[in-house]
Amino acid sequence: MGKIYYQEDCNLSILDGKTIAIIGYGSQGHAHALNLKESGCDVIIGLYEGSKSWAKAEKQGLKVYTAAEAAKKADIIMILINDEKQAAMYKKDIEPNLEEGNMLMFAHGFAITFNQIIPPANVDVAMIAPKGPGHTVRSEYQEGKGVPCLIAVEQDATGKAKEKALAYSLGIGGARAGVLETTFRDETETDLFGEQAVLCGGVTALMQAGFETLVEAGYAPENAYFECIHEMKLIVDLIYQSGFAGMRYSISNTAEYGDYVTGPKIINDESKAAMKKVLKEIQDGTFAHEFLTDMNSCNQVHFKAMRRNAAEHPLEEVGAELRKLYSWNNEEDKLINN
Repeated sequence: MGKIYYQEDCNLSILDGKTIAIIGYGSQGHAHALNLKESGCDVIIGLYEGSKSWAKAEKQGLKVYTAAEAAKKADIIMILINDEKQAAMYKKDIEPNLEEGNMLMFAHGFAITFNQIIPPANVDVAMIAPKGPGHTVRSEYQEGKGVPCLIAVEQDATGKAKEKALAYSLGIGGARAGVLETTFRDETETDLFGEQAVLCGGVTALMQAGFETLVEAGYAPENAYFECIHEMKLIVDLIYQSGFAGMRYSISNTAEYGDYVTGPKIINDESKAAMKKVLKEIQDGTFAHEFLTDMNSCNQVHFKAMRRNAAEHPLEEVGAELRKLYSWNNEEDKLINN
């Protein structure tokens, strides 16, 4: 395991006199910018002309420039826009404005790992990757806590890349929780695999298959939604708090017995072989090529069709009705609109 750094390993004063440009003001962008500002750092925002986030960032007390202007003014440039947009934006706005000794930063290694961005040799290249969504990075900081981060240094032109990245991690609150050392490649490959095979792809496919199995067997869709989708959060929260063992301690003996005997019938050697194939296609760049080709194609036809098909599944309609019954139903709007 890589080394873990904490607050005492970080020196925020290293960022004194340095201007940090946050490129993008979405989920991660707003969290990094506001946390750094409240930590006493000099932060500016870089956006494209006409961005709807421009007024929002200004309203929250931040100076906003075009990405090119922000890159020119900054000593540290953190790129927090969508993976598929980074290469073109870097080429147009950042590369011409980079100066020797500047630091390029990322919160995910995709663009560097798959050679979408190839920085010059005279700048630092580092990553601070919070292991949580932006709204959590923000809310944890506001509560005096932090979201754990990964740190990686790809290029150390100044000899101070790690010190600056650690200072940045403290500025956004990550060092309060812990900052684990890794590499750009390891972060990228494990992150993509986790999203695809387990957290997003795997979990949603599992829940959807369970829902469909019960409905096809004649059970009410509402029952199927509660049993296969709604209750997932209860189990995951228990695992988050105390691991598999803690979750199994909290559930009934019936549920625990069913866990042991049935889990391996669903997720088996065949599933694992499929996971290994997914990992190989991430490692060899097949997925990155497919993703970038699709996302940068005319109108993202395939991506939008997959999104539309998923949104039209019956479980979405059932879920929307059931979620209206609960006091937390307004959280969905907050999540979508933030």
